[in-house]
This record gives sequence, structure tokens and C-alpha cells, in this order.
Amino acid sequence: MKNPISRHNPFDDPFSGMFLQPVRFGMDALPDLQIKLDVTESADAYQIAADMPGVKKEDIKVSVDGNMVRISAEARKESEEKKGDQVLRSERYYGLLERSFSVDSDIDEGKVDAKYADGVLKLKLPKKAAGAARRIAVN
Repeated sequence: MKNPISRHNPFDDPFSGMFLQPVRFGMDALPDLQIKLDVTESADAYQIAADMPGVKKEDIKVSVDGNMVRISAEARKESEEKKGDQVLRSERYYGLLERSFSVDSDIDEGKVDAKYADGVLKLKLPKKAAGAARRIAVN
């Protein structure tokens, strides 16, 4: 009777799974192009701190639609190491940073405040005041 449980030795087939996993040539080979967020809530607003290092203020776009918030920016980084006139290493990347999320309450789009300094985008997203129920006269 053949054993239905088998052990896999990764050295049996050196190419097994090669195309299913990302290939990295070093820990810093691919930049971490992700916006990391801190979200806090008070009674009247949400405060957002979004890490966006290396992004220019004019490349940041923020949009609010109801309770949906979208932050995006174009990221660019270039670095070059030279020894005399000979280039030893050149690294550059371009990419779109994007993050969308929803909050529990609708946002008052006209009162949103956005500031960017030292690689951190700070947003104050005031909540829309809940409308009072209005009685409709029936004619």
C-alpha cells in the first residue's frame, strides 16, 4: 500500500514554485510603495496621518465622496553611485501610491483640511452633521 502522505523536499526540483513567488535580489531591491495610515476619530472628525516619504506636495491628490476617502500620489526616486566618471550602481523607481478606505460617517467635503510636511500627509475630515428629520406637509 502506498503512503498517501508525502514529504516535499525543496531541493528535489529547484524550479518548483519559482514563478509563483516574487523574486527579490536584496531586502531593498523593491521599494515599499504603500501608504501607511493612522486613523483616529473624535466626536466631530476623523484625523488621518499618512506616511508618504519622498513624495512632492504637488503630486498628492485627495478625494472624498460620502464616506469614501482616496489618497494617491506619484512617487519618484533616483539614486546613483559613481566612482570618478564610471557609474557603479544606478537605482530608480517610479510608481503610483494609492490608498482608498471608508469611514463610518459621511465627510463634510467643504471643510476637509490637508497639510503635508516631512513626508506625512495630515488630514482632518469633519463629519457631516446629521440632518434633522423634516416633516413634510401633505396637500
